[in-house]
Amino acid sequence: MRRKGLIILGAVAVLFIVVSLQSCKSTPEKGLLGTYFNAMTMKDTTTMSTMAVEPTSIDVASWEIVSVSEEKIEPTQLVEMGNAELETKKKLEGHVGPVMDAEDALYGAQEELKSARTGGARAAAKKKVDDLQAKFDQEREIHRQLQRDYNEAKAAAQREKDTSIFSLGAGELANIMDLAGTVHTKDVDVKVTGHDGKVTTYRFNLRRYELRDEAANLTRRGRWIIVKFEPVA
Repeated sequence: MRRKGLIILGAVAVLFIVVSLQSCKSTPEKGLLGTYFNAMTMKDTTTMSTMAVEPTSIDVASWEIVSVSEEKIEPTQLVEMGNAELETKKKLEGHVGPVMDAEDALYGAQEELKSARTGGARAAAKKKVDDLQAKFDQEREIHRQLQRDYNEAKAAAQREKDTSIFSLGAGELANIMDLAGTVHTKDVDVKVTGHDGKVTTYRFNLRRYELRDEAANLTRRGRWIIVKFEPVA
């Protein structure tokens, strides 16, 4: 009889643990934001920095979650962003030659203009300089745009890399830009009352990553993190 009672109690305990875990999993925003706001109140920037990509403090006397969006699950873009960075870098490096050629041609025409002796020769040389100057300016502007494209692609890839590593909490992963998987996001609106009584609603963007590492034969499951939050317009 005693053994049967222990079995029943054990089953109840296991069921309670399972339900509790599912509850925590389904509402991760409560625990995450609760810890974050508590750290904010305590001015504990160290703890805040472990939960938010860009930890920010606001005046908080009390807070309340007013809405939570549906969780959105999409394929990660790490591989695509890494490829975009490499492709824009390749285009930038490949355009160095045309810029140098245009510059050399312009310099040669300018030297011809300096050595021209007759009016006709100077007029012809001047036209050549003007044409080649326009060509050089065009190639230089193309190069500047390629540089901007590369800088943007590189920055975007680095942001996504840093955010995914932050979610995984795994330190530096050399092959992370080669890993495919899913990114999970949700928006949480929180009504915050400041010590002055002012009420402001903030929207918190939460995110977590799940990446498949085929080389290590494991799935890397990240935690929910705060990517950003801002007042709702």
